[in-house]
Amino acid sequence: MVRMHTLLSALLLMAGITQAQGINNNTKTKKMSTVEKNKTVIRRLYDQSLNKRNTALLKELVSEDYVGFQGLKGAAGFEKPIAPLMDAFPDIQWHIQELLGEDDKVVVRWKLKGTQTMEYNGLAPTGKPITNEGMAIFTLKDGKITNGQVLTDRLGFLQELGAVPQDLNQLSNDATLKDQVNLIDKFLVPPAGKAEFYERMHMNRSLLKTLPGFIKDEAYEYNDNDGNLICVTVAHWANREVMAKAREAVQAAYKKEGFDLPAMLKRLNINIDRGIYTTVTD
Repeated sequence: MVRMHTLLSALLLMAGITQAQGINNNTKTKKMSTVEKNKTVIRRLYDQSLNKRNTALLKELVSEDYVGFQGLKGAAGFEKPIAPLMDAFPDIQWHIQELLGEDDKVVVRWKLKGTQTMEYNGLAPTGKPITNEGMAIFTLKDGKITNGQVLTDRLGFLQELGAVPQDLNQLSNDATLKDQVNLIDKFLVPPAGKAEFYERMHMNRSLLKTLPGFIKDEAYEYNDNDGNLICVTVAHWANREVMAKAREAVQAAYKKEGFDLPAMLKRLNINIDRGIYTTVTD
């Protein structure tokens, strides 16, 4: 009788263990299933919504409780800071490098590539292709994004666009910046005058690079809705003295060539706004 009781107890114990293991396995399976579903949501966010410009899909992927740019909620709050980027880089694509999930969190690391053809945050179009990396930690509930923390290489992004020099020492060289002056010209060129304007601008930029005291120059451009070219050129000089001598050298070159800049501007209906600027160091 004792042996029978012992056997019965052992069977009941084994049944209890088996049942507990089944519950644990079901819980684990359910948890894994939720994580995989969350990862699928984030993959759809990049592959189907952002990369395909299907912003309507955001309403399906982003919770109404999501709080984004300037307190905007839901899909609108998520889309607001991304829209200018997609406008300025119409071919931009996010390529997922890693996708990890745990509990209600999904971590994604991406590499984006695109070409700037429109103005972005005050930066004129460069036509340059850029490559940048970033990552985000998303929190999800019931298959929708409720929170997102995004980290990007903003410095590298600005350096690729030419807004920040590759050598950051240039930014801290106060001795150089103190005396440096910058000749900035803004041109409005009608469509008919673009070809001749570009030819002269190329000749002038080539000449400036040969003159003493020249540091560097840049040119930025975009076309307005009427097809006019808006072009801004910036020539950096070591100080006012060398810039004045450079101006004399340019005028001498014009005279030798028989070129009349004011006459060309008037003939092509080109408007110019010129100014000499110093660098703000404080």
